[in-house]
Amino acid sequence: MIGSFSIGFLRIGWIDVVDVLLVTALFYQLYKLLTGSVALKVFLGFMSLYLFYLVVKAAGMELLTSILGQFMSVGVLAGIILFQQEIRRFLLNVGKATSFGSRMRMFPWRREQEQERMNLTPFIEAAKSLAGKQTGALIAFSMASDLKFFADSGDLIDAAVSKRLLLSIFNKTSPLHDGAVIITNGRIKAARCILPVSENPDVPAALGLRHRAAIGSDGK
Repeated sequence: MIGSFSIGFLRIGWIDVVDVLLVTALFYQLYKLLTGSVALKVFLGFMSLYLFYLVVKAAGMELLTSILGQFMSVGVLAGIILFQQEIRRFLLNVGKATSFGSRMRMFPWRREQEQERMNLTPFIEAAKSLAGKQTGALIAFSMASDLKFFADSGDLIDAAVSKRLLLSIFNKTSPLHDGAVIITNGRIKAARCILPVSENPDVPAALGLRHRAAIGSDGK
């Protein structure tokens, strides 16, 4: 084998090293994705059952291997159903990492241009007014992604940002107050948007859905 080396009785090639590193990186990303959610326990349980299946198969236990094999045959479909939210989040992260827009944002001058274009004064003033009235608000700023998937779940606005408009949206009598406002390119893209809710069991029970949505959408 070209470019191979030996460790004891094992002969390892560079392809094997790359293979192990890629698998390690994949499992690390899966762990980060599932950490703090109930899905992590389900995933660990499924992996434990799969390892047990490999052991009984290697031991030649045909009956138990057949039973577990039938379960594993539908494991992929069951995994897609159980982890649909995590899979969507993973694909969104992959899309953000490979998109042209996210690469352009890596350059310092690109970030400076976006920061200059974004006027935070209306948000600060609106937040102070809402806090004085003890009124909650949820605002999501799009970074590497334009959050179109979540914006489509609400009412499209595409308006310039102003303190008065933000206060009107989050007024308790407004039909748009129940949900999130999504900001894209310095403009209010949509309101009354539905964001994913965090399933982290460590989140205090006293926090409502709006707080859980803020935690669940972190990093998106």
